[in-house]
Amino acid sequence: MSYAIAVPALAGVLFLMNLVLALAVLRRLRRHTARIDHLYEVVAGTPDLDGPATGDLVGDFSATDLDAAPVTRDSLPEGGVVAFLSPDCEGCRAELTELTAWAAGQDRSRVLAVVDARAGDPARMVAALSPVARVVVERDHAHVAEAFGARTVPTVFRVAAGGTVLSRVRSVTRLPETAGSRGAERVASNPS
Repeated sequence: MSYAIAVPALAGVLFLMNLVLALAVLRRLRRHTARIDHLYEVVAGTPDLDGPATGDLVGDFSATDLDAAPVTRDSLPEGGVVAFLSPDCEGCRAELTELTAWAAGQDRSRVLAVVDARAGDPARMVAALSPVARVVVERDHAHVAEAFGARTVPTVFRVAAGGTVLSRVRSVTRLPETAGSRGAERVASNPS
């Protein structure tokens, strides 16, 4: 009879210890994630590393989106978002989920996704992004990425009409609340 009580009691104690340990690990991971996000923002704020700084005009470019519509610096909308992704980038695959969820609450014409097809098959990214964003697939030469100076991915720019950089971040979830969108409340309430 004593075993019938001791075994479940020991199992309960072990379960509680495991739960406490798991919660401690999760808390520490959140802290580390916040530190890494901060480092990404510091690196993204370095103009020489990743293109034009806030207030700069992006380079001139001409491309065509998958809807056969022209995309140029002058056609960028006020408060528009331009995201650069690559199929072979693990961070981009994670950002794809965030970007599609965020863009679903936006006006599709104000979100431009630029996928570098030189690094892998863009089909999955294109399929996920096409319903919520205009998509440019760069196959032979990265004209749009060069104009933005986007040498690392994922990189997300918020631009003014005509191509002036308003902000540059590593993830759409880090966009300033002033993105002027229905999804801004969701971004503000989920800062991680």
